[in-house]
Amino acid sequence: MTQPVVSFFYEFASTYSYPAAMRVDEAAKAAGVRVAWRPFLLGPIFADAGLTTSPFNLNRAKGDYMWRDLQRVTGALGLALTRPDPFPQNTLLAARMATALPDDGRRADFSRAVYRAEFGEGKAISDPQVLAALADRLGLGGAALLVQAGTDTVKQALRASVDEARSHGVFGAPSFVAADGELFWGNDRMEQAFAWAKGEKPGPAAG
Repeated sequence: MTQPVVSFFYEFASTYSYPAAMRVDEAAKAAGVRVAWRPFLLGPIFADAGLTTSPFNLNRAKGDYMWRDLQRVTGALGLALTRPDPFPQNTLLAARMATALPDDGRRADFSRAVYRAEFGEGKAISDPQVLAALADRLGLGGAALLVQAGTDTVKQALRASVDEARSHGVFGAPSFVAADGELFWGNDRMEQAFAWAKGEKPGPAAG
């Protein structure tokens, strides 16, 4: 039987994508599902909706709640949490570097390192030197990866990921898309996405 695949759309500026990225591979393995790591950008999708920044910045009460909730979520997972300044950060280069890496474990490793640096340590992931150092620590060749991230091929691939996210109706991150196009939004919907991908679809409620 072919192993079900779920596409994991994540944005490096997304707060809840941080805990999702740190646990998705282990959760997928336990569920018998394969994850396709899909970095993308929320900026163009927010712009489509007339937004110029994170909704968490536009609504102070919602933003305050999110940061407190994220403390609970990361605390339960044993993850460090440092609020980056500014928030959200410019994640274009990080997304391009992740896109340039093959989805064979190297993209996931780099992406987790970016999240740890950003939300665990409060580092500026818009800084090419920070990103290159993260790649070097993983043996990924930071300088070469920076060059590759600037190629037209990688830029077009990232744009294609944004367009694909749009086509699935993605409006936030993290988002999980099953092979049949079913969309699940949020770190707390991960397990539901995996169950759906395996054919464990809930029937209609009794009335």
